[in-house]
Amino acid sequence: MAGSARRRTSVLWFRRDLRLGDHPALLAAVADGEVLPLFVLDPALWGPSGDVRRAYLLRSLRALDADLGGTLVVEHGDPAHVVDRVAERVGARRVHVSADAGPYGRRRDEQVEQALAGYGRELVRTGTPYAIGPGTLLTGSGSPFQVFTPFSRAWHEHGWPDPAGDPGTVRWIGEGEGVGGAHWLAEPDLGDLALPEAGEEAAHERWHDFLEHGLADYDEERNRPDRDGTSQLSHALKWGELHPRTLLADLRRRTSRGAQTYRTELCWRDFYADVLWNRPDSARQYYKPQLAGLQYRQPGEDFTAWAEGRTGFPIVDAGMRQLRAVGWVHNRVRMIVASFLVKDLHVEWQHGGREFMHRLRDADLASNMHGWQWVAGSGTDASPFFRVFNPVTQGQKFDPEGDYVRRYVPELRHLPGKLVHTPWDAADGYDHGYPERIVDHAHERRVALDDYARVRG
Repeated sequence: MAGSARRRTSVLWFRRDLRLGDHPALLAAVADGEVLPLFVLDPALWGPSGDVRRAYLLRSLRALDADLGGTLVVEHGDPAHVVDRVAERVGARRVHVSADAGPYGRRRDEQVEQALAGYGRELVRTGTPYAIGPGTLLTGSGSPFQVFTPFSRAWHEHGWPDPAGDPGTVRWIGEGEGVGGAHWLAEPDLGDLALPEAGEEAAHERWHDFLEHGLADYDEERNRPDRDGTSQLSHALKWGELHPRTLLADLRRRTSRGAQTYRTELCWRDFYADVLWNRPDSARQYYKPQLAGLQYRQPGEDFTAWAEGRTGFPIVDAGMRQLRAVGWVHNRVRMIVASFLVKDLHVEWQHGGREFMHRLRDADLASNMHGWQWVAGSGTDASPFFRVFNPVTQGQKFDPEGDYVRRYVPELRHLPGKLVHTPWDAADGYDHGYPERIVDHAHERRVALDDYARVRG
């Protein structure tokens, strides 16, 4: 009789956890019985996404579907309606998820939870996309951390759990055509663009390659956009193709300075998520409102030139063209292009943050928007506003042979070495159609600092 009893079914709703390993919500779902794997293309998130981010997500979903044996169900629509409808179709009483810490994700999950509860179903949150869940760490007085260094100290002292165990044999169930048959899952046409391979297996391969060949020198190489000195895992972490717990477990056995620096970068990711958890408004509004009185210009032709990589400053243009070409930008270059927009073109940081959110395949609201606030001087641990990145000297220092610029700015490939950063110094610098500088950096720097002095009184 026991063998003929009807099996219980639950739904595992994938979001930013597109993997099967180190997945606490999967373990919770397996404990319920057979599992229907679900992904919902939410118009509120899908609509603002650029082609590169959409294409990468679809490839990651296809990789996940392959790992699931073709059982992944992908639906399009408002999760508050879709999730309950899917749960009803398969008779599931529980829907399992990894908790979402973002402002929109929290509101969405509350709506889904209410919709499920109306029919006697339950939303079960297990785990987090971060090493330590946002909102966990508090100061000695019980308040949220506002500065990175004490947060980092508490983060290391608290520690993080080991990777979640193997779920063993999972009874996956599918329905309909799943991911392979949905006509609206057609990828955008990216032309000749070659995105990195998506999926859990590819992410682990990249990580282990970096561990063996890149980690030891990471502290020195990470600021060089002309070299492959970073792990290139920000998109994998964004979509949860692997979990930071997994990386931290491997880093325990590494004592190099590079390993220490990489661990700190993971801590920064948790810190910004914690800041957003405690201050959801900081994704759109000034974390420190003192600089809200600066005089900014509305985005116009100069903003378009910046976004399209036509400013006449090679390192800036290379970064913005890289963003459009591959949906990713080296972190050093992100700071350079952000400083140029805010302090040379005097366009408010939110406009740049939205442009990045639209185009980055690794677009993470907490890390992206707080990174922009850092450059603008209004965020946590902010770079002082009077620190204005010089796009020429930054290019010469971090791309000393000009290889990065030549990779993305073909009009300058005829210029040798550092000369690529100052085409105005070459007799043939503009022979191939490269634009002249749209602003005088020294003048705009003075304008920005004068306005800063005004705000400071």
